[in-house]
Amino acid sequence: MAENVKNKMKLFRIIFSALSFSISSFAQIYTEKDVEVCNSKFELAVDKKLSDKPINEIISEIGKSFLGTDYEAFAIEKEGEEQLVINLTGLDCTTFLENTLTLSRCVRANKTSFDDYQKELTFIRYRDGKLKGYPSRLHYFSDWIFNNCKKGIVKDVTEEVGGEPIKFNVYFMSKNPDKYKHLTDTPAFILTIAKQEKAINKRKYYFIPKEKVEQIESKIQDGDLIAITTNLKGLDIGHVGIAVKEANGRIHLLHAPLAGSKVQLSEKPLPEYLAAIKKHTGIIVLRPQ
Repeated sequence: MAENVKNKMKLFRIIFSALSFSISSFAQIYTEKDVEVCNSKFELAVDKKLSDKPINEIISEIGKSFLGTDYEAFAIEKEGEEQLVINLTGLDCTTFLENTLTLSRCVRANKTSFDDYQKELTFIRYRDGKLKGYPSRLHYFSDWIFNNCKKGIVKDVTEEVGGEPIKFNVYFMSKNPDKYKHLTDTPAFILTIAKQEKAINKRKYYFIPKEKVEQIESKIQDGDLIAITTNLKGLDIGHVGIAVKEANGRIHLLHAPLAGSKVQLSEKPLPEYLAAIKKHTGIIVLRPQ
């Protein structure tokens, strides 16, 4: 029975992939290879019977399947009007997290067509799930957290696992529009981004200072999403990844670390990993719902 379902899924995806590629070539938002990678993740889910497992276990498995994928900076930045850009062959830390979460939610809901994946990614990536131009993308990860908590996609459990209040002071995008092509091309966007920054700065968030992460490490679950706060001026979150609990109970970070590298699991447990990087100040823990 399972084999029949799997064969039907493969046949459907071959047909759908051909149709999707003809559309994507016109829209220039994804490639045939991206469709293949997406479908391979859904086939992996069938092989491992992931749809019946809790969402955190699915996230852990799907995330690990990206190990070795190349890091690619600015992977979803394209010329022209904002579109849903998909790049599953080159990932930065945010697109790795977003795509893993998206694929995992599709698997859990038994919605595993490429169209389902695109709809879910749009829902997660954009403010209130609606693509309405460049400013509608959740550029600051603290804003991503706020909006995706509101949408019921994740729960911020930082306070309940021992977090302390933190106030962000973000301004980097509005003060450095020359670093963002869409802002230099459309100066009116800068005002919208500045309003979003002010909204972020009014909110109260919680974080766990990195020197206290080891004390609460046992409360972090396999598959939790980890946002790492930064001391870089004008920014909020400097890096993100996925918590993986090893056999010895220690939490490691599954992430796309930096240019020239690949998706990998940190060699050191999370507390030691954080301690070694000066710009990292602590973590926010998000639990997928």
